[in-house]
Amino acid sequence: MLNTFDMKTLKSILLVLIVAGCSANNSGSEPLTDKTQTSEKSKVFIEILGTTQDGGSPHTGCQKDCCKDLFRAGKSDRKVVSLGLISASTKQTWLFEATPDLPYQMEVLQKGIDSDSKTPTGIFLTHAHIGHYTGLMFLGREVMNAKGVPVYGLPRMNSFLQSNGPWSQLVELKNIELQKLKSDSSIQLNSDIKVTPISIPHRDEFSETAGYLISGPNKSALFIPDIDKWEKWDRNINDYLQEVDFAFLDATFYDETEIPGRKMSEIPHPFVKESIQRFDTLSEALKNKVIFIHMNHTNPLLDSTSEQYKQVVNLGYKIAKKGSRYSL
Repeated sequence: MLNTFDMKTLKSILLVLIVAGCSANNSGSEPLTDKTQTSEKSKVFIEILGTTQDGGSPHTGCQKDCCKDLFRAGKSDRKVVSLGLISASTKQTWLFEATPDLPYQMEVLQKGIDSDSKTPTGIFLTHAHIGHYTGLMFLGREVMNAKGVPVYGLPRMNSFLQSNGPWSQLVELKNIELQKLKSDSSIQLNSDIKVTPISIPHRDEFSETAGYLISGPNKSALFIPDIDKWEKWDRNINDYLQEVDFAFLDATFYDETEIPGRKMSEIPHPFVKESIQRFDTLSEALKNKVIFIHMNHTNPLLDSTSEQYKQVVNLGYKIAKKGSRYSL
């Protein structure tokens, strides 16, 4: 038999081995901190529901290598750009953008709070380009015949929906209820969450364009999936990086070579290379706040094995990944 001293020694050794084993098992994992992702128990958080530009990936009519394999596979895990905002304690959710992938994204969002509700507490729209609002069609009577889903937009966005079919039918049948927003005027969603729309320069054929400042109980995020060029804005994006904790920013094209035969001036966006140059003098801490999102199917940042992806990450920036969560 082991004496008392031996028993204590054995227990101590076993405890050390158990702790060491746990540490070894976790050593290769990325910690779930507020700076990266967050756990299910967080009170308020953002979940990335999609990362690609309006046309998605694979892209209609694309015969390039970036899409061929995805078409052959018959499916793609990539979704059009969207953020989900979740208040776990109140079981409320808000969707930012109503994309063509809305059925999937809404399902994921509602499962995030284990809710019986089929629709989010509200939907925020940035502008009237196809990847950002056309998912509203799934709320109509041809599909789920939703009841009074609040849809938030700036004046021209709301007017566009109210005056043009088939979106006007959603309003008439009260599938959706339009909520008026005013640029730079905040709305309080609950005691923990505030949202502020910001006017953004973009190709405003049918509506103006909004970006959103999303403020939680502890942290804040900026969402600008579309902008023509940073220098066309009457504000300084670098100043916003000083104020917010996370910045989900337009990364439609990596550089000017992606779409041969197309005039890039007709579809202006800040190239990722331009944004990196603009942010070059910022501290590492500020660069860490930038999360590039809204990537065209041609953008090499969609491929985590590409040299461009590795370079951007090595410079301190982040690239949006579907399913990532950020605690506010």
